[in-house]
Amino acid sequence: MTVTVDLVSYEDALAAYDPVMGLEVHVELGTATKMFCGCSTELGEEPNSQVCPTCLGLPGSLPVVNAVGVESAVKIGLALNCEIAQWCRFARKNYFYPDMPKNFQTSQYDEPIAFNGYLDVTLEDGEVFRVEIERAHMEEDTGKSSHIGGSTGRIQGASHSLLDYNRAGIPLIEIVTKPIEGAGRRAPEVAKAYVAELREVIRALGVSEARMDKGQMRCDVNLSLRPHGREQFGTRSETKNVNSLRSVERAARYEIQRHAAVLDAGGTILQETRHFHEEDGSTSAGRIKDNAEDYRYFPEPDLVPVAPAREWVEELRAGLPEMPRVRRVRLQGEWGISDLEMQAVLNAGAIEPILETIAAGAPADQARKWWMGELARRANESGTDLSAQPITPAQVARVCALVADGSLNDKLARQVIEAVLDGEGEPDEVVAKRGLAVVSDDSALGAAVDAAIEANPDVAAKIRDGKVAAAGALVGAVMKATRGQADAARVKELILERLA
Repeated sequence: MTVTVDLVSYEDALAAYDPVMGLEVHVELGTATKMFCGCSTELGEEPNSQVCPTCLGLPGSLPVVNAVGVESAVKIGLALNCEIAQWCRFARKNYFYPDMPKNFQTSQYDEPIAFNGYLDVTLEDGEVFRVEIERAHMEEDTGKSSHIGGSTGRIQGASHSLLDYNRAGIPLIEIVTKPIEGAGRRAPEVAKAYVAELREVIRALGVSEARMDKGQMRCDVNLSLRPHGREQFGTRSETKNVNSLRSVERAARYEIQRHAAVLDAGGTILQETRHFHEEDGSTSAGRIKDNAEDYRYFPEPDLVPVAPAREWVEELRAGLPEMPRVRRVRLQGEWGISDLEMQAVLNAGAIEPILETIAAGAPADQARKWWMGELARRANESGTDLSAQPITPAQVARVCALVADGSLNDKLARQVIEAVLDGEGEPDEVVAKRGLAVVSDDSALGAAVDAAIEANPDVAAKIRDGKVAAAGALVGAVMKATRGQADAARVKELILERLA
């Protein structure tokens, strides 16, 4: 029985139920060729121009395993603290969709290459939550369907569909968590933090760019609820192909509220796939979810088993790069900041922009100051990621350099950054067009200093009596008169010279 109901509040849902999650993340590997043939994986080529008899599943074609794909899978498994199988094999997962030209997907079923691992993730308040990994297995991607003529881009209401098989056969690693329990009201936050940390691990390994906006990394959010005190899991839904960190969190939260509403109304949760809608954070029904038996898995007869040599596995382990959590600890020490400050940098997604700004020549404290200050404010106001701001680390580094050589002060630097964000050009162009450079020439400043002294005789008298701190008021008056462009240090020197 199904019941259509409004959502219950998040607080009411958590008061009655415990959420249990399972996250399945698909990562497209950055190999030059596909998983089982020699076709190119280059993006953006003409539709159906990167196909061959093997990835199209034509009779008589035989697959060959991509060695780099296997190596990447082992690296991912090691980075996720998994055991690496001494022997594993591929299987055929049979299902019939237009975007799967072979009518089966070559995947791994009960014998994955990596299993039984974990990934520690840091939540926004610094709490560390361990997510246990069930498996990481190798498989291939499907083609791409484009539904034409409808208003939503989905098959419902479309007049026809177009198929592009260029993506069919691109190597995928699917990383599946064990049931995530005990997160309570923080379950959506845990989901977001896990996918974010996993993305950083993948990028650190260099096996994929893991661009969620390009479909190189996609997350399926499985969620169920169970009443407090019950051990048995509830029926799960699976929200498919969620493609941003924010959307992972929103999908989990929405499904918690939806499940609770259905259960409170006496309804039954269907085990089904769901579509996530970016515009309002809701989900809608897809198809009834099949059980594993419905896929009729059986061993792939055209591929030999994969048996990674122990010596080779240990060589790969020894060659792993510094993992993101370890790097964060190192950077925190190098930057000399507190745990709270480092957590703020992590929460803002500012580590990479800061590092790239430092690499472009900026001091660490200045790079951190601008990304965590003005730029973070703009990102929050626009509701976008920090890395999506229309300014490059090199441009931020140039602003830092202009401040360092005295060409700009902080107030003027903020104006330059705002102008760059608004598309007015490079920092030096903005300074020239707007006339924002700091004025330090004595002839240009003298008149403003004299005017400030004349307008504030009481303050001038205090300075003549030896109260040097009172000069700050006159400096402020000069800065106001020059629209913040005066060299404050030189202004103070001129004031003291005149009133000595």
